Amino acid sequence: MLALGLDLNTLGIGLFCWLIFELAVYALPFLTAVTVGILALHSGTGVVGALLVGIGTAALTLATGQFAFATARPTILRAIVATVFVVPAGIAGYQVIFGLFQVFVPSPLWREVFACVGAVFIGATAWTRITVFAQPRPEPGRASQSNSQPILTTAAREG
Repeated sequence: MLALGLDLNTLGIGLFCWLIFELAVYALPFLTAVTVGILALHSGTGVVGALLVGIGTAALTLATGQFAFATARPTILRAIVATVFVVPAGIAGYQVIFGLFQVFVPSPLWREVFACVGAVFIGATAWTRITVFAQPRPEPGRASQSNSQPILTTAAREG
């Protein structure tokens, strides 16, 4: 029975870590949804109205970020849009890792080190996920890098 408990604990921590990396991109939409939802609740919309407004805000934030990243031509503008999504993910990753390691690591210095390293890894994961959302379109007037014809090797040309 003890072995089953240890296995389930390990599985639970692994699932929790997987969820952190999967949901890192959605830190900014979640933050905006909570903020606008609370503002809507305090303005008198009620719980259901605040939930609907919060969900709509999160969807709009994510869609706007994806659209802005997909349509931005300059690399610096794309980097700025990605950074807007990555910074909240890094902050959330720092807080989660710091809280998780507060249980396991007694030294405050090492907790900070692990939390900073975790924030960097979670921020990097969010960066790669936001760049996967939309592949850049080729600029007009420039030739495409990929050819539809396969490149023949010299051995194939000779034979």
